[in-house]
Amino acid sequence: MIGGQVRSSIGKGLLVLLGIGPDDGPEDIDWLVRKVAGLRIFDDEAGVMNRSVVEVGGEALVVSQFTLMASTKKGNRPSYIGAAGHEIAIPLYKSFCQALAEAIGRPVGTGEFGANMQVALVNDGPVTICIDSRNRI
Repeated sequence: MIGGQVRSSIGKGLLVLLGIGPDDGPEDIDWLVRKVAGLRIFDDEAGVMNRSVVEVGGEALVVSQFTLMASTKKGNRPSYIGAAGHEIAIPLYKSFCQALAEAIGRPVGTGEFGANMQVALVNDGPVTICIDSRNRI
């Protein structure tokens, strides 16, 4: 919600909080889209997490989240120097959203880049997974 207005909402699917660093590039986006679209984290008929968002016909909502790039090594105030600036982050965010929509075969809901948003989540499971494109090898 932005200023009392709902920008996007989804039903069953994935809420992706996307943090982009200054060294991220198109190859990270490509890898991450494949990983997110293919993750087998939805239950099959036996109740086993064995289905992807594509297989269950799920939706996706992508929210840019620079605070994921925070460093808390020193003191109690997080440092956000690990987050990419707008000139890098905005094009990669848009690219990720477009590529994910193509991968799952349906439009992807988005937040508003740089806005103060209230994001509500019903976490079924709960299942929360951190994926870092730097840990792909």
